[in-house]
Amino acid sequence: MMRVRLLALVLGAFVLEAGGQRGVDVGAVARDGRVYVSAKLTGDVLSGLEDAIQAGLTATITYEAELRHPVSVWFDSTIASARVAASVQHDTLTRRYQISRTVDGRVDDSRVSGDRADVARFVTGFDRLPLFSTADLDPNEEYYVRVRVRTRPSTTWFFWPWGRDAASGVARFTFIP
Repeated sequence: MMRVRLLALVLGAFVLEAGGQRGVDVGAVARDGRVYVSAKLTGDVLSGLEDAIQAGLTATITYEAELRHPVSVWFDSTIASARVAASVQHDTLTRRYQISRTVDGRVDDSRVSGDRADVARFVTGFDRLPLFSTADLDPNEEYYVRVRVRTRPSTTWFFWPWGRDAASGVARFTFIP
């Protein structure tokens, strides 16, 4: 009987966490030899990070993007992957935010802002970043970009041994050179 209650509690917590899953609006366009990717979080991810940010901790939202080719018989093949990380740290003395974005470990943008709305726009998405090359893509084939988002510090309390995405989304496109 105790095992049944424990199992019901664990499954109930999992369902609550899955029901609160946030999404990512993803866009992908192949042009001029590059695949340009846009991503925008649709849920309120920053609300879970707000206490950590206001305490002066560095909060990071990491976007893991994969360019994939669907295969009907086996698992879809991953052609390329990229990582975009947006970080924010609040200076409690000056009441300003240091925000930065890196793409595959290289600094793409960094600045200081006192506007919370500007900070929220900066860390909850990106627009038309050239993340992938079209050199390995076959003409007139369908591809998709999958973006998974993770936050640090984590905004979920549920333990899942294989990691936990805060949000995810997909954009499909046909490569026409």
